[in-house]
Amino acid sequence: MPILKRKPARVGERYNTREPRKYIDLNEYDTGLEAQASGPVVRVAEVYRYEDVRKLSDIVYNGDILMIDYSSIANDDLTLRRIISELKSIAKDVNGDVAGVGKNLLVLTPTGIKISRKKIKGLS
Repeated sequence: MPILKRKPARVGERYNTREPRKYIDLNEYDTGLEAQASGPVVRVAEVYRYEDVRKLSDIVYNGDILMIDYSSIANDDLTLRRIISELKSIAKDVNGDVAGVGKNLLVLTPTGIKISRKKIKGLS
């Protein structure tokens, strides 16, 4: 009958112990993509009040695509209507497009980029 031997541990490694998982903070990871991008960049923003739209308009005027999460004001109908109205006027001004793409998500695009309103369903 063969004798089973246990593999020797590598240097610094112990059996039956687990180290906590190490996570990478993606905010600290700089890919340099913004400097390399030759076309529009997709940016994600959160809106908390109507005054935030002014900062967001500069992004679209510079040619980038903007995804806006408005879940923090989804229950405030008046503010939401004002923000959507302002985003529509920005889209019209830059000859872009604006559309809702989720429960609390809007996409605002610059000149030359249109948003399809048709959903692609499962391909199975």
